[in-house]
Amino acid sequence: MRKSHHPAGTIHRLAVDSVALKDNRLGDTPTRIVDVYVPHGHDGTDLPLLVDLVGYTAGGPAHTAWKNFGENVPERLDRLIGSGEMPPTVVAFPDCFTRLGGNQYVDSPVMGRWETFLIEEMLPTVESRFGCGGTGRRGVFGKSSGGFGAYIHAMRHPDVWAAAASHSGDAGFEHLYLAGFPQVLRALAEHENSIEKWITTFEAKPKLDGKDTMTLMFLAQAASFDPDPDPGVFLGLRLPVTLDTCEIIEERWANWKKWDPVRMVETHGDALRQLKALYIECGTLDQYDILYGTRRVHRSLERQGIAHRYEEFPDNHSSVDYRMDLSLPYLAKALST
Repeated sequence: MRKSHHPAGTIHRLAVDSVALKDNRLGDTPTRIVDVYVPHGHDGTDLPLLVDLVGYTAGGPAHTAWKNFGENVPERLDRLIGSGEMPPTVVAFPDCFTRLGGNQYVDSPVMGRWETFLIEEMLPTVESRFGCGGTGRRGVFGKSSGGFGAYIHAMRHPDVWAAAASHSGDAGFEHLYLAGFPQVLRALAEHENSIEKWITTFEAKPKLDGKDTMTLMFLAQAASFDPDPDPGVFLGLRLPVTLDTCEIIEERWANWKKWDPVRMVETHGDALRQLKALYIECGTLDQYDILYGTRRVHRSLERQGIAHRYEEFPDNHSSVDYRMDLSLPYLAKALST
């Protein structure tokens, strides 16, 4: 537990009225809060910019809120910058929470065009307001679903992002997801195998539990990776397994797998070579078995001769913000040169 005794930066709250997020099938608001941290003694001008993509069930403002027994991310930045471990950097915290509990930060007709929002709307708003970032001076980082977003954005948009860090980012989908589908089907079976009835019941509950959140997460992934274009399908949600026998529907599952960083890294090496810095890590006790996919990404990068920093550490998937002490200075230094 550490609280910074260094001068505090300033948090500015912006609201971005998005065109890209309008008409999403979830009915989520297209107006999005973006908290922006500016270091003490700076107004943002000519500083590099980092963008924080949070994990599932969170939104960007969760990282700027007060935190018990520890530092929130701005307090962590105050300490890292104030101690000289990290050069001054602007950090943006976009709110990308959805009705389905989170985001994979890709474009989806169900969830909304989040990839487009971040690049074409959020970034220009922050950079024009604070004079920060710009070509070669933008980085993206995140944990879990946010780490997945960092992977995807780095691979698909090296012209936009010059550095990226993935903390326990979703990878190795066969280990991460396949074992969870039976639990999802058991939850749906209690509601006549109806996704609509399950969600209606879920949204009416006065109290949620972990099983609810896990089921919702799988539906959020389905909305991101394989949305059903049929307007008659409730929220465009479908699963890549049969609802009675949990057999894989190969066509559906293939749409999930094409987003797996383990597979994408094999075809996006040229993009990753353009980055100034790439940081990847996962805990050796990760309870979602993401470690194995992360190792595969790392080994693919090594085979391709792509420079990156890889870390494993003896912890699980939860409460690992302290690992930012390694990744954030690494990214900021690269973007400051």
